[in-house]
Amino acid sequence: MKLMKSKRVGFLGYDGVQALDLVGPLEAFMSARSDDSNGGREVLYETVVIGLTNKPFTAETGVVLYPHTTIEKFPFLDTLIIPGGRTLRSGGTSSTISTWIKERANNIRRIASVCTGVYALAPSGLLDGRTVSTHWRFAHDLANRFPALNVDCNALFIKDGKFYTSAGITAGIDLALALIEEDCGRRVALSVARELVVYLKRPGGQEQFSEPLQFQTQTTDSFTELTVWVKGHLNHDLSVEALAKRACLCPRHFSRRFKQAFGVTPAVFVETLRLDEARHRLAEHDVRIKGIGASVGFRSAKAFRRAFERKFGVNPASFRGRFGTRANMADQ
Repeated sequence: MKLMKSKRVGFLGYDGVQALDLVGPLEAFMSARSDDSNGGREVLYETVVIGLTNKPFTAETGVVLYPHTTIEKFPFLDTLIIPGGRTLRSGGTSSTISTWIKERANNIRRIASVCTGVYALAPSGLLDGRTVSTHWRFAHDLANRFPALNVDCNALFIKDGKFYTSAGITAGIDLALALIEEDCGRRVALSVARELVVYLKRPGGQEQFSEPLQFQTQTTDSFTELTVWVKGHLNHDLSVEALAKRACLCPRHFSRRFKQAFGVTPAVFVETLRLDEARHRLAEHDVRIKGIGASVGFRSAKAFRRAFERKFGVNPASFRGRFGTRANMADQ
């Protein structure tokens, strides 16, 4: 889907900000381009750094940054990004930003926090009852301070309504790429990822929009930890018996509780995870197709191909031809 020209994304800046929380997503949005009818490269986003005042502000690392405008001269925004930083976890900076956001949230399409940026968003009450993410180091503290939040310390980033929250530091780039993909489609987002020399979606990492990870973020069940382990061990024995043993339950009781928690059987859940990861590896890696099937737990190329076709409606080779890079398209 093509954006209307140059949607504005604002980034809050303040003394004590984590520089990469701000600059990483900023670079991603600034790198987003699309081919226009004249053979040029159309700018898809206008980016603006919004300071609490019009004075330069200093990041945690000592880097001095200059705002384009201030919260007093609030520009119309499509998306607001709140970077994290040590000053948001205590003091008046968090309160100032929270009050400002609460007054203007209805006029902003999307609001996102990076890392501890959630500490400026949570006091507004806008996140109450929602599932959020932050840096794993601060997840417990966040949950204690704001008990109305459902804090998921495992998710790389989470979408809940118009609000997006992410884990620490470089996860802000993952979040920005997801927002760009949501707006502009995979092709533009992949182009940005290549420009920044990062993965569009990290191999083995948690992916906000995949079906099984929606199951994960929607449950507070003790199985959440197990599903995170499964995601990182797709080529292991993930039979009901093996998973039940890991969960310290008998297979029958495990299967019943698992389906109650996630709405699908363990077998369906595991296969969906394997196929979802295989899809991304096909697009982003130059490993042979047979090797990809084995790497996510399929015991034969035939079983992998049949499962992939059943899930996505195309075989792995056709999928790679459509979505893979030139380097791995030659390897069928």
